[in-house]
Formats: sequence, structure tokens, C-alpha cells
Amino acid sequence: MTSASGRLVLAATPLGDPGDASARLIEALGSANVIAAEDTRRLRTLASALGVSPSGRVVSFYEDVETARLPKLLEALRDGETVLVVTDAGMPSVSDPGFRLVAACVEEDLPVTCLPGPSAVTTALALSGLPCDRFCFEGFAPRKPGERTKWLAELAGERRTVVFFESPHRVASLLSDAAAALGESRRAAVCRELTKTYEEVKRGTLAELAEWAADGVRGEITVVLEGATPRQVEVSDLVPEVADRVASGERLKTVAAEVAGAAGVSTKELYAAVLAARK
Repeated sequence: MTSASGRLVLAATPLGDPGDASARLIEALGSANVIAAEDTRRLRTLASALGVSPSGRVVSFYEDVETARLPKLLEALRDGETVLVVTDAGMPSVSDPGFRLVAACVEEDLPVTCLPGPSAVTTALALSGLPCDRFCFEGFAPRKPGERTKWLAELAGERRTVVFFESPHRVASLLSDAAAALGESRRAAVCRELTKTYEEVKRGTLAELAEWAADGVRGEITVVLEGATPRQVEVSDLVPEVADRVASGERLKTVAAEVAGAAGVSTKELYAAVLAARK
């Protein structure tokens, strides 16, 4: 990699074990003109563990300053410099800084490449014991209760395996809410501290995992959720349930979305069927 490359390089960094670093990452750390790091202190620690000394300029590149850093980084790229983006762990732009810079480079037709490597998403998926042939990634679970309820209702009918991140401080309440919304028997896996000394993968039903997490969970958390099992349900069979809940004071749109999601049917069709039944 030379200073004349004039390209953006996204580099995956180890989730915990420095031994997972690729030879290309080590080379890039030592040769890039600019290193945009989510946490400059963690970058220095990683570089030291890998026995490499960054020769280029190191700038902070975390969420709150990402937009402000774009002009200078784009200028460096236009001037023919290599800009290396690294985050605390895993792949940049996957629920981490990097997406905005990539989008800006694409807009200007500036070269972008990637040094593949560790990802908490695919590592957790592989370890979960759940189907891996079709999956979706949901980023971080919503923090606010109302948004979380809506989000879980949307996942009720999702047939693909679902992967998402959660804070250790909220994972117990998330699992409890998920058991209530998706069914206690829905299977899941909670992956904690992947590749680190205290790595743990807890598998079970949502009810079992909620009970396990009730006393507190520490570390970086990735949750893998089993996809919904298709149910042979007629939309008309669901109308009485929706009508009863609406009569009790709940909003029709909210109830229709939740019931339809749990049954794996179209929310639009169920909503229309409820309205038709009122005539």
C-alpha cells in the first residue's frame, strides 16, 4: 500500500483477541497516511499488541464527530492519500462509524476497498446453533419502551434468523419483553464477550434466557433470535381477537400489527378485514 493509492480502506479489527488480526490489517496500520479511529487509545493499544507503529496521522472518528471529520478526510483522499478507517472492534460502518464517509466517497467516485475480518454479527450467528441460511441484522435494539414494543411486533412474523446488538444493562428487560411479544418458546442465543477470555454463548428459549439474565449480564452482547415458524392461519380467524382488544381500549392499527405479526399474515389484510366486519 503506497501513499499514492488515494483510497479509503475499511479494516475489520479483532473483537477481542489480537491474534485474529489479519496480515493486511497490520500492514495497513503501518503504512496508511491517515488512520481514522473510533477510539485512538484503543487503536494505540491494538497497534502495540500487533507490534506495529502507525506512521500516518491518527484522528478520532467516533459517532459524534463523524460528520465534522468528513471534509478533511475527503480532502486527503482527493490528494492521493490512503485513509484507513478502524473501529473499536469488528467491521466499520456495521453499527459503527464509517457509513457516511463511504457514501461521500461513492458520491465523488473516490476508490473504496475493504480489509475483511472479524464481525460480531456473523460470529454470533455461526455460534448460535440457529439456521444461518437466511438472516437479517437489526443493529441495536430500540431503547425506548414504546419503540421496542413496535419493533418486537414487527419481528413477530420475521421468518429469517435475526441478529442484533444490545447493552448489557438492558438485555434482561429486552429478553423479558421478547418472550412476552414473541412467545416464551421462541429460541435464541445470547453471545457475550466474543473471542475474549470470558466468552459465553447462552442458548435456550426466550423464557429461559430472560430468567438467566435477570441477575445481570456483563460485557459486549450480541443476540441471535430464531425466525418465526409459518402458521396456517386465516385472516378472518384473527378478527375477533383484534376486535376484542380494540373494544378494551387499544388502538386498531397497533393491535392489527401485533396480531398479524405474531400470526405471520399481512397487517393490511387483517386491518381491512376488521373494518369490513364492522359493516
